[in-house]
Amino acid sequence: MKITFEPLGHIDDGTAEALMDRIGRVFGCPTEPGQGLSDLSPACDPQRSQHLSTKLLALLKKPEGDGRVVGVTEADLYVPGLNFVFGEADPLSRTAIVSLCRLRQEYYGLESDEALLLDRAVKETVHELGHTFGLGHCTDNRCVMHFSNSLADTDLKEAQFCKRCRPKIIL
Repeated sequence: MKITFEPLGHIDDGTAEALMDRIGRVFGCPTEPGQGLSDLSPACDPQRSQHLSTKLLALLKKPEGDGRVVGVTEADLYVPGLNFVFGEADPLSRTAIVSLCRLRQEYYGLESDEALLLDRAVKETVHELGHTFGLGHCTDNRCVMHFSNSLADTDLKEAQFCKRCRPKIIL
């Protein structure tokens, strides 16, 4: 298995490389950068100043073989019925998307913290990739598959699967 990271819009190279490295270690597989997309306008809702994550997911290239594709963006994402989402996954196409926007301290008027951003991005990426393996949300609030309704939920959980979820991941 290989995980391809597709930048959706501009993503800082250092952040992208660090994220790919950490995700590769979590899943024990190679990661690689993809071509990405620069035009996110088809998914933009100007009234909300957000992007519909489902539309961006549909724009991602499908993975080859048993691979996975993760789109990473700075765009603020939403799905109908929710104010925002940190990410979304499509288990059938084995694609996922993660937004760094609300994972950044700066979004909340706080000083930048790149280490904290990376920790949060890893957790949300592992979570969305877990969905591409067919995992649902977990009731264990320390498990990476626990639903993050807020940044506090993301900060509380670990970047790994609990003992009930881990055996369900078949690499």
